[in-house]
Amino acid sequence: MKKIIIAIDGFSSTGKSTVAKQLAKALGYVYIDTGAMYRAVALFAMKHNLVGDDYLKEQDLEKKLSEIQINFKLNSKNDIAEVYLNGSNVENEIRSLEVSQFVSPIAAISSVRKKLVEQQQKMGAEKGIVMDGRDIGTVVFPKAELKIFMNASAEKRAQRRYEELMAKGDEVTYEEVLKNIQERDHIDTTREDSPLVKAEDAILFDNSILSKEEQFEKLKRLALEYIEN
Repeated sequence: MKKIIIAIDGFSSTGKSTVAKQLAKALGYVYIDTGAMYRAVALFAMKHNLVGDDYLKEQDLEKKLSEIQINFKLNSKNDIAEVYLNGSNVENEIRSLEVSQFVSPIAAISSVRKKLVEQQQKMGAEKGIVMDGRDIGTVVFPKAELKIFMNASAEKRAQRRYEELMAKGDEVTYEEVLKNIQERDHIDTTREDSPLVKAEDAILFDNSILSKEEQFEKLKRLALEYIEN
């Protein structure tokens, strides 16, 4: 069976990572969460006081990019590739709402995107990968065999994200989560460098009314069609 690159793009909290992980496991592919890579850079910036509620020290962050090493290591207990920042497991830390508010501004920095895109392209050199993010089908792998663009209403995405955070014990309100998602949508779609857009040959996939199981089954069938043809 041939190996292909499956590129999944879309708005924040559309479930890209969840279904990408499921697809990779079902197909025996490698899953790469590019959003987690940008979250790791955002966490690094926070820890070094390079970003805050009213400031972003872009030039200082650019000078420290060489100090940032991001890796994925498989957790044998849950079969999930977890994120490591400079040798430390930050999988849970990068998922907080606090980190989320800084991800889009950090991702809009051209030097950050250049560094991470280069890493992502190396990861996909052998194909057989599922990669999700904002510009996978347009910038990272414009020749990917299968491109999917996921979307859902901001309100639906906020509700899902709110429930996830509450389940983790985070103290947040639905209004805070919705505002964060709306702000990220605006930044992602209006930034100058690699804005979030649907690739011309990407398949639009709206999962507003689909369960996680339904969306997985639909996308799995779609992936197998592209692999087998």
